[in-house]
Amino acid sequence: MVLSAELFQDVSRDIKVEPKRERRLGGNRAALFVFAAEGLENMAFICMAVSLVTYFYGYMNFSLTKSATTLTNFMGTSFLVALFGGFICDTYMTRFKACVLFGCVEFMGYGLLTVQAHFHHLRPSPCKGVSPDQCEGADGSQAAILFAGLYLIAFGTSGVKASLPSLGADQFDENDPKEASRLSSFFNWLMFSITIGAILGVTVIVWISTNQGWDLGFGVSAIAVLLAIFFASMGKSLYRNNVPKGSPLTSFAQVFVAAIRNRGLPIPEKAEDLHEIHDKDAGVKREILPWTDQFRFLDRAAIAKTTNDASTSISHGPWRLCSVTQIEQTKILIRMLPIILSTVFMNTCLAQLQTFSVQQSITMDTRVFGFQVPGPSLPVIPLLFMFVLIPIYERVFVPLARKITGIPTGIRQLQRVGVGLVLSAISMAVAGVVETSRKSVAVEHNMVDSTEPLPMSFLWLGFQYAIFGAADMFTLVGLLEFFYAESSAGMKSLSTAISWCSLAFGYFLSSVVVEVVNKVTGGWLANNNLNRDKLNYFYWLLAGISIVNFGVYLACASWYRYKKRGEVNQIENGGGGDAKGKAQMV
Repeated sequence: MVLSAELFQDVSRDIKVEPKRERRLGGNRAALFVFAAEGLENMAFICMAVSLVTYFYGYMNFSLTKSATTLTNFMGTSFLVALFGGFICDTYMTRFKACVLFGCVEFMGYGLLTVQAHFHHLRPSPCKGVSPDQCEGADGSQAAILFAGLYLIAFGTSGVKASLPSLGADQFDENDPKEASRLSSFFNWLMFSITIGAILGVTVIVWISTNQGWDLGFGVSAIAVLLAIFFASMGKSLYRNNVPKGSPLTSFAQVFVAAIRNRGLPIPEKAEDLHEIHDKDAGVKREILPWTDQFRFLDRAAIAKTTNDASTSISHGPWRLCSVTQIEQTKILIRMLPIILSTVFMNTCLAQLQTFSVQQSITMDTRVFGFQVPGPSLPVIPLLFMFVLIPIYERVFVPLARKITGIPTGIRQLQRVGVGLVLSAISMAVAGVVETSRKSVAVEHNMVDSTEPLPMSFLWLGFQYAIFGAADMFTLVGLLEFFYAESSAGMKSLSTAISWCSLAFGYFLSSVVVEVVNKVTGGWLANNNLNRDKLNYFYWLLAGISIVNFGVYLACASWYRYKKRGEVNQIENGGGGDAKGKAQMV
């Protein structure tokens, strides 16, 4: 027995037990599944955005005005409700779970529209060949099914838009210099995947809906969303998942309430006198943000009340005393608001371009090499331009700009957004020139009141669309990256959702702009005949307002202070001695 024991010990010494290697999470491998899911989901959504007016008008018997209003409200809601999705991700569940949950809701919406489009008794009778007074619109139950499907899609896609980009960005550590540069590339390639999905949506699915039936078109969209959920789920074992840190809205409210309660207290001259949670008090990994000297009135929320009587203790609840980090999170949100508001008008221009360019194309020659291009497929022009431009930007412009500026992303996010705003103003000016040329062709050929297509190719509209496509690439990607990078760890999804709100407010504002312009000008856009309307004047007006808006943006961007990466400290449980609990002066 002794010999056996000695032999076992000798053998065990020769055996090298290798430690179990930890599986590497995150990185480009995990992001690939996010790209696939985003592209598929956007393929379905963009098809809806460009073709639903045709469905409302031709199959649900809505008027042109009601069709346009219904689409605008649907699009605006889809982006606005992203705030709710972002709140859910930051407060109650991981971004992956939220993505799957909201994706299933969106799938149900497409499924409901597929059923309605397939069964004729769920839709009103067609109005083709029927006099207008005999044309019956959708009844209450039919409209209820339609709006239930639409707003299930709006609710679902809003949650996906809030959670999926943040889930992909979480796969890169912004505090790691190597991964921080990949984070900016992630947003560029995310936009590339969105563009590919949009190209397939406005060509393949629009063609299926137009030629093979709306039930098949909605069905393909439902399958695309289902595949998006499947691809997102395939990467589950590779994801770095966020841990919900509680409601950021509650935290913001606590700061304001505490500041109001302490409004009579003097603000300390030194930031060290403000309250911050020490590592020994926290007991968990947390983010520490440094003190900044903006919005000093909020600093009162971090002043601990004291009493002269040493035997008397004052209890400080979360609604009476907040940490400096909590206050700085609130300050970040306040600084972000002027940025997002100053980009709303660009998306108003986008909504106008999408609406009126399609109407312009109907009056023009839409043949390309003998093939008749459907009006809803017109947005493929800027999408193809973006498809080429994004890789050039990522592989050529960014490395070149990085050498000049020394900034890992080439240019800062707010500079990128500013370039997009300038391009949008140029696009509106070019649109006015093209519309002037189109109207002159109508006059020269005596076709002002004719319904026949003008002898002018619709590809001329590609100039304004291509420039605006470049503007969208700069602005949308810049905003997504800006709001994700600048937000605190507890509000990444909510900040991403805020960037989508610019689109929502832009769509809602577009209808107001048209009504106001018509009233003030006496009806520039009041006729049903574009050849007699003054759409070129309207475009030039938008260009002028865009220039003014850019000036406002410059002021907001100059006032904004970027969050400095070196000032964000991570405190580990029991992490000890070197971590400082006091706020730092900037």
